[in-house]
Amino acid sequence: MVWFIIATLVAFFIKGLCGFANTLIFNGILSYTANNINISPLEVVLGYPSNIILVWKERKSLNWKIWLPLTVLVVAGSIPGIFLLKHTDAGLLKVIFGIAVIIIGIEMLFREMKSSNGKSGGSKIILVLIGIISGLLCGLYGVGALLAAYVSRVAENSHEFKANICVVFVVENTIRIILYAATGILTLAVLKQVVILIPFMLAAVFLGMKSSSVLNEKIIKKIVIILLILSGIVLIINNIPG
Repeated sequence: MVWFIIATLVAFFIKGLCGFANTLIFNGILSYTANNINISPLEVVLGYPSNIILVWKERKSLNWKIWLPLTVLVVAGSIPGIFLLKHTDAGLLKVIFGIAVIIIGIEMLFREMKSSNGKSGGSKIILVLIGIISGLLCGLYGVGALLAAYVSRVAENSHEFKANICVVFVVENTIRIILYAATGILTLAVLKQVVILIPFMLAAVFLGMKSSSVLNEKIIKKIVIILLILSGIVLIINNIPG
């Protein structure tokens, strides 16, 4: 349980600070000691309130032109992803997860290094691809970092970024919790763990939100991205069949 508490504190501090990356960090820390089928339902239920909190806090920055099409595409991709999670080998999932983390991390690092003031936009084809692939990743691992890579290009500022990406997460999380429960992935044992970890999650989220006003988000994001890339590399190495 100590590792679960550590993962919760680190992941949801970053959630409160940046609005995303909590799932990748949570999964990255715990994937060395548990299977994704046990981690994903725990993280989605535990993280559900954090998305609602951030949406409420940044509600004035909501833009339906950003969150609505992404939400539709993510939900469409999530459904097959969930069933893949239930019927795919855990070791293979970890390798795929590691590759996904590296690709997402490198893309986000380049975007962060070349970022300029204002939004840079994106094509409709990119929107569709990101939405569907993100939906599959959300169903398999709850990974929403690919969404962050897109929303960061079209949002005007960090407030709009947090508000709109968290709305997508709220809708997607709702669907995923229902389907996890219906397919037997979400169990009573997972809910008991959630109850224990909720105080740590709330404390970390609010500390992250407070810290966002005094810490440099760009530096924090770069550190997190680099750690995610390294985590993905280690996951692949540890789970390649010998």
